[in-house]
Amino acid sequence: MLRSLLWIFLPAICLPSHAGSLIEQNELLLQSLQREQGLSDGQTQRIREIFRKSGFIGQGNPSISVHPMTPQQCRDERAGSMQPNVGFSRICGRPFMAPLYDPKTQTPDQASACIDQFEFPDIPCEYPVVWVRAKEAAEICEVMGKRLCDAHEWEGACDGRLLPPDYRFDLARGRAPAEAQSLMRFAHNKAFSENKRWSYGPTYKTGVCGTASHKTADCPGGGWSACGSNTYPTGAFPQCHSNLGVYDLNGNAAEHMNLPLDPSQMSSRGSQSLGYTEMKGSWFVFDSIRAHEDWCRWRAPYWHGGRVMAPNSHANYHLGFRCCNSLAPH
Repeated sequence: MLRSLLWIFLPAICLPSHAGSLIEQNELLLQSLQREQGLSDGQTQRIREIFRKSGFIGQGNPSISVHPMTPQQCRDERAGSMQPNVGFSRICGRPFMAPLYDPKTQTPDQASACIDQFEFPDIPCEYPVVWVRAKEAAEICEVMGKRLCDAHEWEGACDGRLLPPDYRFDLARGRAPAEAQSLMRFAHNKAFSENKRWSYGPTYKTGVCGTASHKTADCPGGGWSACGSNTYPTGAFPQCHSNLGVYDLNGNAAEHMNLPLDPSQMSSRGSQSLGYTEMKGSWFVFDSIRAHEDWCRWRAPYWHGGRVMAPNSHANYHLGFRCCNSLAPH
């Protein structure tokens, strides 16, 4: 029952009744995005068009969302500690990205990819963008000059150690996507289940990440008019980060990732067609509604499964994303 409440399909698209206030909210967000991420006017306009075509993408329905902390409160509490890491920016070529590597065998300079340190818009103390379909997330990442992360990259960022891709493509050959994902998921989760880890450490804890907010009263599990995106500002919890310096992998918004069922679908290897939807992490009410496992390398069932680039891929009030980028070989 909790699973069905957590992941529910978006109703048929129609223009929100509060479209005006959403557009105004998004314009302020786009101004911050252009300023903080150094986007061109053309890039900003392309993202604006993706937002407007959706009619829902943003930081939640502004008429019913009740955030437990304001961006200004976050900035006041985190003053001086939320500037771009100079070393990370040099390696990744972008602000607010972190190198993905294995600290046991590599240095940050040997990273082959980077990941956003914060949920999109990847700006500390901004509310995460939600109500975004996987296809839209991939398109926005592309406009940013980045890409949607593969599942193993997100998992490595969370666990504090990027491991080689472990996708059991052999289990997927000749099978329908749902069956293939189920077999691959079982093998993966079994392999990592004895060494569970959360972004903040080896033991599950409450109160460390943005997991103490509340659902809108009478929210049935989804719906623009019924469910507020009562998220926290990104990076508001100073202990909620992995050893690689990536924040909010547990709590706040859940996140879209790319799950390849074939090597040709790996974003990290340059795929443009991508694979299937994977939703990672927990969300902003997990202190009271722990609806599923959320350790770093846990892979979810085939919830609302489908191709990432399908036009009707899933969206919801607590579901966002972050991007990766590939680095030139050393």
